Amino acid sequence: MNRSITRLGIALVVLFVALFVKLNWIQVIDKDALDTNPLNTAQVRRDFNRPRGSIVTADGFVLAQSIPNPDTNSQFERIRIYPEGDLFAHTTGFFSFRYGSTGIEKQYNDELVGSTFGQQVKGFSDLFVSSRNSGDVTVSLRRDVQQVARDQLGDRQGSVVAIDPRTGAILGFWSWPSYDPNLVSSVETAVAETAWKSYNADPARPMRPHMYQDRYFPGSTFKTVTAAIGLQTGKVTNATPVYPFTDGYLPAMTDKTIRNFGGESCGGPLPEILRVSCNSAFAEMGTETIGAADMMSGAATWGFNSAAPIDLPDPVRSVFPTNLANDPPRLAMSSIGQNDVQATPLQMALVAAGVANGGVIMRPHVVTEVRNDQGEIVSTVSPSRWLTPMSSTNAATLADDMLGVVRAGTAAGLAIPGCAVGGKTGTAQLGTDPPRSHTWIIGFAGPPGGQPTVAVAVVVLDQSGGSEATGGRVAAPIARAVLQTALAAQGGCGSR
Repeated sequence: MNRSITRLGIALVVLFVALFVKLNWIQVIDKDALDTNPLNTAQVRRDFNRPRGSIVTADGFVLAQSIPNPDTNSQFERIRIYPEGDLFAHTTGFFSFRYGSTGIEKQYNDELVGSTFGQQVKGFSDLFVSSRNSGDVTVSLRRDVQQVARDQLGDRQGSVVAIDPRTGAILGFWSWPSYDPNLVSSVETAVAETAWKSYNADPARPMRPHMYQDRYFPGSTFKTVTAAIGLQTGKVTNATPVYPFTDGYLPAMTDKTIRNFGGESCGGPLPEILRVSCNSAFAEMGTETIGAADMMSGAATWGFNSAAPIDLPDPVRSVFPTNLANDPPRLAMSSIGQNDVQATPLQMALVAAGVANGGVIMRPHVVTEVRNDQGEIVSTVSPSRWLTPMSSTNAATLADDMLGVVRAGTAAGLAIPGCAVGGKTGTAQLGTDPPRSHTWIIGFAGPPGGQPTVAVAVVVLDQSGGSEATGGRVAAPIARAVLQTALAAQGGCGSR
C-alpha cells in the first residue's frame, strides 16, 4: 500500500515538473514567437473594443483611426479604418479581430490603447484610478514622399526607402505590390476572410513589407561597401592601388573569369572604378587588396548578418558570407554584390545614409512621438547611433567619390540641379536568355558643401536588361523624384 502511494506521489511530482517546465517554456522561450505570430489574436480580442488612438504622418495625414461602428447591432462598438488605403499599409499594418495585427498596430499596440505607464499615470492620484485611455502615434513618414514613391514605381514590383541620414527617421517606405488593410481589418467576416485568402494566394505576397522583410542580390550597389572597407582598413585610397585596365578578373582556384558589363575594359584608382562600376577592379579589390578576413568583418560593421533595428516587427537580416577564407572565386563575386550576398532595401538605404552621415549609421525608426488622449507628449524617439563603420575622414572621401558617380558616371540620372547628389547604381543579374535583372540605385542629396539630408535606396525587380546602365535607366528616375520631394519638404537645397 505504502509503495503504491509512493509511486503515485512520484508520478504526480513528475507530471507537475513537466507542466511547470512546459508552462515556463511557453511563457519565456516561445513568448516572442507567439507574440509576433499574426494569427495570435488574443491581444487583439482583448483590445478590440477599447478606445484606440490614431496613426498620423509627419505632415498631418491620418493613416489609421477608430470610429463608431455604424452597425448598432454588431458586437463591435468600433471599427478600425485606414483612410489612405494601401499607401502606408506595410508600415501601419492591420488590426483585425480575426487575423491579429501587424506593423505599427502590433509594435505600438500598448501606446495606441493607452496602457503604457506614462499614459496611465498622469499624476499620483491616477495610481488608484482605473482609466481607459488611448494614444496617438506620429510617424516620420510624409504623405507627399510616399505618394511620389508609389507613382514613380507604378505597377513594377520593388521597394523605395527614403531616410534622413542625420536622425534615422524614415521619410518614405513603399513597396509594390501592397494591399488594403481596410479589407483585412473589416469586422464583416466574409469581407475579411475573402481578402485574407486572396492576398495570401498571391505569389507576390502583397501583405509582406518587402522593404525590410525581403532581401535581394544588391549587385553593384555593394561596391560602395567594398570601397568603404578598403578605405577604412587603409588598404585603399583615392590614389592607390591603380587597378589594371582589363575586361575581366580571374580569381585563383577557378577558370571562370569575372567579366565587366558588355565585355568593356576598365581600371584605375577608386574614384574611376566607382564611377564606371568596374567589376574586374572591385573583384580584385575584395579578393587581393582587402582579403577575406577584412571583407567579412568589414561587412558586419555595415550591418550585414544583423537585422536593422527598426521599430517594426520581424526585420530580416542582410547577408554576407562568413566562410570565404579559402574560396577566392566566391570572395570575388561577393565583393561585387553577387554570389550569396543579399540585402534588404532598408539595409542599402542605411549604407547610403552611413556614408552621408560621416560614417555613422543612425538607428532607423518610423515613429517619432506618442501623445496621450489629452494631446500631451508621452514619449519621443531620440536619434541614436546604430553602427559606426567608417571614420568621418574616410566617409568624406567615399561621399566625394559617389558625387563623381552622379556627375559623370553610371548614376548621372540621379542629378538634381542646385543640390549635391551622390549615388551608386546596381544591376543584379538573374539570367542572360533573355537578360533580366534586379535594378538598384542608392544615393543621398543635400545642399552643396553641406551635410546630405536625405538618403535613398530603390530596387525594381526582374527588369529586362543586364548592363550596369539598367540601374541608372530604371531606378534612378524614381530615386531622383523621391529625393526632390523630400528635399522640398525640408526647404530645398539652400544653405541651412
